[in-house]
Amino acid sequence: MKLWSNSFMDGEPIPARYAFGKIDPKTQVTLSDNVNPHLAWDDVPAGTKSFAIICHDYDVPSKGDDVNQAGRQVPADLPRVDFFHWVLVDLPASRTEIEEGEFSNGVTPRGKAGPHAPGDTRQGVNDYTGWFAADHDMSGDYYGYDGPCPPWNDSIVHHYVFTVYALDVPKVAVEGKFTGGDVRRAIEKHVLGQAALMGTYTLNPALAPRQIASND
Repeated sequence: MKLWSNSFMDGEPIPARYAFGKIDPKTQVTLSDNVNPHLAWDDVPAGTKSFAIICHDYDVPSKGDDVNQAGRQVPADLPRVDFFHWVLVDLPASRTEIEEGEFSNGVTPRGKAGPHAPGDTRQGVNDYTGWFAADHDMSGDYYGYDGPCPPWNDSIVHHYVFTVYALDVPKVAVEGKFTGGDVRRAIEKHVLGQAALMGTYTLNPALAPRQIASND
């Protein structure tokens, strides 16, 4: 399988348009457009009955002690964990493209509705659900796509991997408020093929001069 995007190139920075947060010189971070990127794929394996899409960041700090704390920095050698940004299942086998903004176009405080999504697809909750759990204004179930918003004081650039899975089942065996981990386990024995696309993002001004310029 092959996967590409008209929104960003593999291995290159993700434009702020597709992020949850962007750099703000006055407040460190402000909300961004949060538009889901365009994705397209081909060379689909024979026997494919549906597709699933997962986007995750594998550079999330395993401890939040230093995260977004003035005068401190998240150290590069801190162990990192996965953070799921998008979990989409039950895309029909006839589809080989997702349009920019089709599933997300803006930040929705307390999260977008789900799991049912356009085109008889379903979306799981992303990990902003846990991140905002204690926030009075933002807590809720965050279904669907919510883009990058790494710590503004992280010492490393984060990597975001979009993976499309071709499956031998028309519907993934998950129900209700499912997660990225739930889908990974459910499809483990049903993957006929897969393809991935990686983009980078940072909110640390010292690491992102081009992003600052594009946000002005």
